[in-house]
Amino acid sequence: MLPLRFIRENADLVRAGLNARADDAPLDDLLELDRKRRAFLVEVEQWRAERKRVSRAIGAASDPGERETLIARTRALSTDLDEAEPELGRIEAEIDRLLAHFPALPHASVPAGRDAADNRLVATHGTPRSFDFEPRPHWEIGETLGVLDFPRAAKIAGSGFWLFRAGGARLQRALVAWAIDFQVREHGYLEVLVPALVTSRGMTDSGKLPKFADDSYEVSGDGLWLNPTAEVPLTAMHRDEVLDGARLPLRYVAYTPAFRREAGAAGIDTRGLQRLHQFDKVELYSFCLPEHSYEELEMMRGHAEAAVEALGLPYRTLEMCTGDLGFTAAKTYDLEAWAPGVNAWLEISSISNCEAFQARRAGIRARKPGGSHSEYVHTLNGSGLGMARTMVGILENGQQADGTVRVPEVLQPYLDGQTVLEVEPGWQ
Repeated sequence: MLPLRFIRENADLVRAGLNARADDAPLDDLLELDRKRRAFLVEVEQWRAERKRVSRAIGAASDPGERETLIARTRALSTDLDEAEPELGRIEAEIDRLLAHFPALPHASVPAGRDAADNRLVATHGTPRSFDFEPRPHWEIGETLGVLDFPRAAKIAGSGFWLFRAGGARLQRALVAWAIDFQVREHGYLEVLVPALVTSRGMTDSGKLPKFADDSYEVSGDGLWLNPTAEVPLTAMHRDEVLDGARLPLRYVAYTPAFRREAGAAGIDTRGLQRLHQFDKVELYSFCLPEHSYEELEMMRGHAEAAVEALGLPYRTLEMCTGDLGFTAAKTYDLEAWAPGVNAWLEISSISNCEAFQARRAGIRARKPGGSHSEYVHTLNGSGLGMARTMVGILENGQQADGTVRVPEVLQPYLDGQTVLEVEPGWQ
């Protein structure tokens, strides 16, 4: 969340940031309400001071007439305040509501642009494989092997869900376990296992509410939501805490199932595993001091890239332009793996620096050793990785002419040495 005072004192900067994002946050409405609130507050404070002065004068008054006049004045002031204070509260509540719609401002290094077409290519890694046969899309591969069953998934939950079977289920489970172990072993992340349900406060603090309410699943009557990403519970984990600056950065890795309505995504990459209402995700998260957050962003990008490289997938790194930034992000990198069967680059990781945006909402601060004051930490998050599209990459890049799929070497120990995914007898 952007501080109201910052917006007031830097209105032109905020307007430029909103324009760069092509965001329609109600800046003029907010500034007008703020002016009204401040003028009203001056008036209310004057009435409060006057009532206090008159109350003191009542005790000192010896003339009954004067005393009665002062008492009447006190009553009139109290009536004015009884009417004004609720109105002031309503104005402040409306200001808070509007503030929740303001995104993070882009970092100065973010390239200008309107949409994904303007994202900057940072690097490509690996060479897309040449096939001596026509590569098939992952849904055909999975159906032929009997490891993916979308029709039966639809019987269970409707469209937008998957059902992994046999070797596919084992491969998915192995991928999750390896992704966690890799970040713990290679980069020192601390593993946590978090609830799949999150509170409205947690959704708001992490920036998912109110902006993305239509894309989220609410549990009716409980004030809870199905977790859209582990970023939400990991932010909430240190809510209203003052962290020890000497121990930062705190780096966590967490697996969760993730749930999203994708309300605005009808007709966009909806076949197969490309866009789903439920998917597995391994999340990387860091709480760090503000002066180190952009160094931390580059480090986390490297950690996510290392995971993709270990799986042997060709991929590219993109820097998001201003118009394609997420709501809470000041700067973001996307990693896209090449999927030859669908002939597309698919995002499998997104790494963002949210600066103090989420920490300010959640009240997460840090105090440096010997310091008397605390400051808001910076929060960073990244996919390490999104399992559904990573599975697309594995199936489509690993497919062979005989219909089997090569298992990435790093996953083989999690599958008792299995090197290929093939049809398993007994499945109908």
